[in-house]
Amino acid sequence: MPDLHARMASRAGDLSAAVVARCAAEVPFYGELPRQTLEGEVTRSIVAVLGLLLRALRDGGATGPGDLTRLIEWSARRAEERVPLEAVIAAYLTGAEVWWQALAETAEPEELAGAGANLLACLHAIMPAVVLAHLHAQEDIHSEDKRVRRALLTALLAGRPYEELAEAARVAVAGEHEVVAFAFASNPPARLVQSSLDAHTGIPVLMDHVAGIALLPGRPDLPGLMVTLGEEVGRPVLAAAAPAAEPAAIPSAAAEAGRVLELVQRLGRPPGVYRLDDVLLEYQLARPGDGLVRLAAKLDPLEGHPYLLETLRVFVERGHNRRQTALELCVHRNTLDYRLHRVSALTGLDLAVPAEARLLQAALVARDLA
Repeated sequence: MPDLHARMASRAGDLSAAVVARCAAEVPFYGELPRQTLEGEVTRSIVAVLGLLLRALRDGGATGPGDLTRLIEWSARRAEERVPLEAVIAAYLTGAEVWWQALAETAEPEELAGAGANLLACLHAIMPAVVLAHLHAQEDIHSEDKRVRRALLTALLAGRPYEELAEAARVAVAGEHEVVAFAFASNPPARLVQSSLDAHTGIPVLMDHVAGIALLPGRPDLPGLMVTLGEEVGRPVLAAAAPAAEPAAIPSAAAEAGRVLELVQRLGRPPGVYRLDDVLLEYQLARPGDGLVRLAAKLDPLEGHPYLLETLRVFVERGHNRRQTALELCVHRNTLDYRLHRVSALTGLDLAVPAEARLLQAALVARDLA
């Protein structure tokens, strides 16, 4: 179709401008680009693609191997420039629409069917190559991004210089963070955990999925985040958090979060987020030594009476509220009073005396930690 080719070639400049204008107006990514970029790199790319369509129209065939090689190179370059794949696809489809409208206006009736078939053949050849090249380039980029982010997190946790890695990873680490240590009942897919945290914070979260530790910028709603994370991964989340006011404080915060998580795991605490202040007594009692063993031994007289141990534990957990304790144990108040009297009689520690009641509570914690 040499005559149609000549007529379309005469309109190439206007068509390129029309595609650029529509992309800027209809595709958010292009609408946010500066004018010089639209008039420069974007216009050059569109001119080149329309040139491929013109050659295919002139030669009466689909896009050749050489043209596909150039398209693959351009697509990889767009991926490296962080152009979203959906924006690339939208630009190609917009160009195809503009091209088809121009064909409908320019072609003779007997030329239109062949020109339309030619356009479809080009799209069939171009689109898979473009998408595949873009995805492959994105995979390479994401792999490198992950490597750099892992190196950045390692440097921050170790207290080593991190500035160059932060710049390479395009991650702002200045300011405060919450250092969070995670534990799941069973290991969920790392990608699912990462996606949930990224979506909640709006940025790629630095996380070591093997160690189960993450840096969350600012002061996020950690209880809400843990509930959301648990729902999205389908597993309850046990977590410990410690604040770091600046990057230099991250190593000590990570160590604190790790110790708190280990402690609440040993204590069998329910899912949720814990801080050192939530387990201060337990944390101190967990220090090794003869005192912990002697404290746990205060409950040895109850060893042969598991129902008394259970009664004491529930009584302590319910803040010494006898009504709630009786309801949870499904016993009469008189039965509860009898059991608590037996606990005091066997241990020699009176629950009615505040100091001795605190000692019994601490002995329960020591028994759990022993």
